[in-house]
Amino acid sequence: MAGKPACAVIIRAYNEEKHIGRLLEGILQQTLREVEIILVDSGSSDCTLAIAAQYPVQVAHIHPDEFSFGRSLNLGLSLASAEYAIIASAHVYPVYPDWLERLLAPLQDAGIALAYGKQRGGPEALFPEQQIFMRWYPEQSNPHQQHPFCNNANAAIRRRLWQEHPYDETLSGLEDLAWARWAVEQGYALAYVAEAEVIHIHQESPDAVYNRYKREAMAFKRIFPHEHFRFNEFLYLMGSNILSDLWHAARQRALRKHFADVLWFRWMQFWGTYQGYRRSGPLTQHLRQKFYYPHAIAGAQPPQPRNVRPIRYRD
Repeated sequence: MAGKPACAVIIRAYNEEKHIGRLLEGILQQTLREVEIILVDSGSSDCTLAIAAQYPVQVAHIHPDEFSFGRSLNLGLSLASAEYAIIASAHVYPVYPDWLERLLAPLQDAGIALAYGKQRGGPEALFPEQQIFMRWYPEQSNPHQQHPFCNNANAAIRRRLWQEHPYDETLSGLEDLAWARWAVEQGYALAYVAEAEVIHIHQESPDAVYNRYKREAMAFKRIFPHEHFRFNEFLYLMGSNILSDLWHAARQRALRKHFADVLWFRWMQFWGTYQGYRRSGPLTQHLRQKFYYPHAIAGAQPPQPRNVRPIRYRD
């Protein structure tokens, strides 16, 4: 690669042999070619590293005992040389070949600190998780977002700002929200890019869903120490989300197929959240709505067509 790369792609991975190859293939099919790829592996024991070795990837290692989401990102970003960095989960893959271009475009505005893109679940995604993705990542872009909601499974940041304020290595999750909150407090805005779409594959057991939301709630309590999540809120939000999911499933003539998944997923999601808050301030009403409240009954948006041919992956 001649000269300085256009961007770095930082990937966090642990035992991702089922998914890492598709992500790396999708990166190589991007219209943006001058890319450095850095994989931060936290002790994979499967074929993740063997698959990565088939691609132009720089591998960095972090011991499992030293892992945190923030620490692995800080390590990967410290090895990058590009001005801009894309952050991607190892179990996502891009839908379109202009993914990187679209995600980086908002950073041409010096007032944008971070851009994040749309996420959708794969064919086997649980129905309630698809509902969460649709609520968090709408079909309409927002080029100048004033609140700190974002997600590091599919994001782009300025390394100059990261050097000024690295990710918090002590958080159990939501390091992206904490960093974005800092950026907004410094006067920067964020951008949401609906066209920068990835498929995000979550194949989690009920225990894994519970642990994920508990871990994130513990981090939320650290970031917003005055916030509370009371038992009556647990009951209300679990019930309202279950009813919303079942209503949407019924409209799609898939109620019987998804009925059990909706019940156990929402139970684990909100019970984990409740327990996480008990273990560990001020959460804005916008973020409360974004994280917890169900998708509007009447407001589902149809996918927006794009005049771009999707990437064709080898099965």
